[in-house]
Amino acid sequence: MAGSGALLRQCPLLLPQNREGTAYEGFVTAQGRDFHIRILLPMDFQLKNARIECSWHLKKILHGYRHILKQRLHSCPDLVSFMVELKTVLEIALKNTQDLHIPRPPEYYSCLVRDLEILGWNNFLFSFRVAYVDTGLTTIKLKAEDSSGRQHLITLKLKAKYPTEPPDCLVDFPVQFAISWMPQNSLIDLYNQFLAALESLKEFWDAMDEIDGKTWVLEPENPTRSATTRRIAIGNNVSVNIEVDPRHPNMLPECYFLGADHVVNPLRIKLNNNMHSWDPEISLLQNLKDLLEIDFPSRAVLEKSDFAKDCGICYAYRLDGAPPDQVCDDPRCGQPFHWACLYEWLQGLPSSRQSFNVIFGDCPYCNKPLTLKSSTKKL
Repeated sequence: MAGSGALLRQCPLLLPQNREGTAYEGFVTAQGRDFHIRILLPMDFQLKNARIECSWHLKKILHGYRHILKQRLHSCPDLVSFMVELKTVLEIALKNTQDLHIPRPPEYYSCLVRDLEILGWNNFLFSFRVAYVDTGLTTIKLKAEDSSGRQHLITLKLKAKYPTEPPDCLVDFPVQFAISWMPQNSLIDLYNQFLAALESLKEFWDAMDEIDGKTWVLEPENPTRSATTRRIAIGNNVSVNIEVDPRHPNMLPECYFLGADHVVNPLRIKLNNNMHSWDPEISLLQNLKDLLEIDFPSRAVLEKSDFAKDCGICYAYRLDGAPPDQVCDDPRCGQPFHWACLYEWLQGLPSSRQSFNVIFGDCPYCNKPLTLKSSTKKL
């Protein structure tokens, strides 16, 4: 399996449990300690839908880092990358757990109080900027509002050697953006970086908010501020998935279509033919409308139609949070399916066959030929 060698190098005690490579169990090692873990991947290998099972002790250590791990599950391209991120977060969590038992020197508190005073301690600025300080003065949450009125938080977990040792910064930003700490920095320096990053992401969030507000976004259901993808409904069992570059949100995003070929092929042709007309001076959503020569229908309109049809195999609309993303190409049938359901169905057919990463079989409803790529959803 591709990537198995790299995974073995990163986590030699984490072993595959099946031939499909969808189940792994073993141990992840950090700071000389081994922690039991089990990873279950869906049949489409989408990390965002993976299930992570671990010992209660590891859960306790990672409790305060669940948000960042969830972000990494959505942003990492493969399991190897995620395991590297997991080990890094685990190292940080273990070090911070140890730090909790290290007495803070007087300089720690004097520096922290000084920085909090700069942020506005004992006046209205403090309540505006500081959302939370724990009783041990080790965790601080700072808040800010960007110029579009959106509220944001940054969580700082301070080390025992603060300010010479940088705090861990947890923030709901795309992975391309990071907050850095220099030895001479103070909390106000970090806060100013936070504000600058908010403004640099303003156009990206404006574009995504317009899409979220004016179209039916199928995935993710509840997008975080770090999410750079949207799967947008176009019509009956047809949608487009876009990947937006947060550094250049008004440029043409990566697009791929989901649906029957006789419906999506004309959309692909329009996109290719009109690509030269992309105008970075107008909004991302308006550009997509112009290039595809469509008007994205709202959720209210589509829900009144037969768009939200259940999967023809599991008879549910959502599977692991995702709606059907495959459909029979025969326009007289057009039955939708979840990728995982159709993959399992075709594998179980005695008449089906596989060539490289493509499975060939028949539609369970109309018996027309179907093809399904087994390694990716990008059809």
